[in-house]
Parts: sequence; structure tokens; C-alpha cells
Amino acid sequence: MRKLLIGFMVLLVIGTALYFRFRAPRGPIEVAYAGNRTVAIWSTTAQVREIVATASFGDRLDVLKRSQDQARVRTANGTVGWVDQTDLLSADVWQRAKELESKTATAPVEARGHTHAISNLRVEAGRDSPRIRQLAKAVAVDLFERKVAEAPPTPGAVQKDTSSDSTPDADTAPAPVKKEDWWLVRAHTPDQTTVSGWVLGRFIDLDVPQPLPDYASAAGVHVVAWFELNHIADANRGMRPQYLLLGNRGPEGQLCDFTIMRVFTWGGHTQRYETAYVESNLCGKLPVNLTQTSAPGGDATFTFEDSSGGAAETRTYRMHQTIVRRVREGGAAPPKRKRSHD
Repeated sequence: MRKLLIGFMVLLVIGTALYFRFRAPRGPIEVAYAGNRTVAIWSTTAQVREIVATASFGDRLDVLKRSQDQARVRTANGTVGWVDQTDLLSADVWQRAKELESKTATAPVEARGHTHAISNLRVEAGRDSPRIRQLAKAVAVDLFERKVAEAPPTPGAVQKDTSSDSTPDADTAPAPVKKEDWWLVRAHTPDQTTVSGWVLGRFIDLDVPQPLPDYASAAGVHVVAWFELNHIADANRGMRPQYLLLGNRGPEGQLCDFTIMRVFTWGGHTQRYETAYVESNLCGKLPVNLTQTSAPGGDATFTFEDSSGGAAETRTYRMHQTIVRRVREGGAAPPKRKRSHD
């Protein structure tokens, strides 16, 4: 009888251990978040499978197991299934994405545009940075900050030999390092959410108001940012905005955010925009801080950092009606630049 009781107890212990091993819920090995607009959660990793649930961008998922390129996850309501690991954001990436969202929530918008190709939204400027989300074509974006990053080397390009005993050879000259522009943006996605991150600049088309693109193109200027300084009344066409436009010339990857500044005012007699102020050879850095009065045609003041003289300095300009002048330290202002027609 005693042996029977001992055997029964042993079987009970083994059975209890097996139950908790295979049936009891297991704690997550980590926390992740859905990294696409819709993430399918599958019943199994086999080819024949079905969707047991879906997760939306940003939904928390408990990761129970990782197997090759798949992860077994549990949703907030307890559904368990498998997802592709590329559809998951780590807790660290998600936190950094939220920090970018907080940053853009209070930063001034420098320009607006839309994606003209499928684009990856990344945590940092650079193609090697973790991806937050993929953006479709024609997604509206607000632009805040520009950075320059090295582009991947061209296939077949000769890499520079930096060893001390290397001998320069014209046939093995290193290919120049290409730079490319990246922009910190806030994307307004089709699912009515906003998400912030860095996007390759050439994948964005700016929505510059007409007729500024034509004026910029005629002057060979690539538009970087623009601002409505104030509005002026026109007897025939109502209130007309007056603009500050910033741009540069040459390829992407330049040190300065912008090198050219123009102010366009509305000419009531000519019924067209005119260049009221122009300044070149700048080395301006975004953001531009703009202060306006609410009255039509009221004063506007804008400032930005410029390092064209070597050391960085803050430049301040004031617009009164259609007249723009730079405000020097102490309040002195140089004569306004000559008005020209575009």
C-alpha cells in the first residue's frame, strides 16, 4: 500500500510538471510593438495556416518565442499566434519613435509635402537606422529638420586604402563619398494616425504654393522651406499672402540647410508677385523662428542661425507691409534691398 501511495505521488508530481510545462501560460521573453499599418497574426508557421488576429501599428505584443524569421506573440486580449519578425518594433525603437513624436509636436514646421514613392521612416538619418514604419505614396508630411548622411557606396567603387605603406594609384583612386539629405518629418497616414521619423529627402515632393516654384526654377533655386509672413489686401483678388522662401543650388548633401533667401510680396498694380528682398551666400540653418502680428499686412519678424562668416550668428529680419530689413544688434537696420520683378 505504501509503495502504491508513493507511486501515485510520483505520477502526480510528474503530471503537474507536464501540465505547467505545456499548458500553463508562459511569461513573455520581451515586449514588442506592431510596426506596420496592419500586422497579420497567424495560427502556425506552416504554409497552410489561417489568420487568428490582426494588430494595428503601435499595438503592444508580448513575444513568447522567436524561431528564425518568425515570432510567437500574444495580443492584449490573450490571442496567441505567429508574426513575421520584420513586422515588429523592439521596445527601444518604439520608445525612440515616441520621443521623435514628442519633438515634432512642439517644433515649428519648415515646409510641407508628400511622399512620391514608398518610403521608410527611420529612427535616425541614414539607411542603416532601424525602420519605424513604411510609408505609402502620396502620404502628407510636415518637415522639421534636415541632416546629411553618407550614402551607401556604389557597387564596384574602389575603397580607399588607409594603410601607411599603401601607394597611391590613379587606377585605384577612391570614389568620392556621396552625401544625401534626410528630413525629420511627421507623417499623416491614411489610417488617421501621425508618426514621426527620418525620411530620405529625395522621396519627398514639397507642396510649394504657386507661383513660387516657377520663380525658384527660373532662378535655378532648389526650394528648401517657405513661410507666409503676412497678408496684404488686394482690391481685385482679396487677401494675398506674402512669402519668405529659402533654398540652395547644387546637389544634395550640402553643409548648409539653405544659402539663398528671398521675400516675395504682392504687387497690386502689376497683379503679380515681386521679389522685395534677396540675399545670397548665406549658410543658414533651420529652424526659422517666425513671429507675426494678427493684423492684415502687419509686421513679421524672423530669425535663423547663419555661419557664412565662419562663426555661427543669429540673424534677425523684420517685414513691415512690403518692406524687409535686417535688424542689426542694437536695433540698427541696413537699407532695404532693391525690389525686382520675377
